[in-house]
Amino acid sequence: MYAIIETGGKQYKVQAGDVIFVEKLSASEGDSITFDRVLAVSNDNGLNVGSPLLAGASVTGKVEKHVKGEKIIVYKYKPKKNYHRKQGHRQPYTKVTIEAIKA
Repeated sequence: MYAIIETGGKQYKVQAGDVIFVEKLSASEGDSITFDRVLAVSNDNGLNVGSPLLAGASVTGKVEKHVKGEKIIVYKYKPKKNYHRKQGHRQPYTKVTIEAIKA
């Protein structure tokens, strides 16, 4: 059984027991979180697809921890103008363990 959920402007295919990294959520570590924006659920009866969301479907998970992604370097440069700007960025993520899918 799997579900396709939407959070943080992205879509994720999840199953019970999966560990996913989503855009940072406002929940604390150890909290239980419910994803209500479920686009599709596949189970023994087949695939149920919403238009755009499935009514009554939800996915619950547990927030493990908040982490940062790999550092990326943003470097701006204009030739012959003595213009150089270097900036680093690390995107914050939330590590979530999927516990159950309710369809």
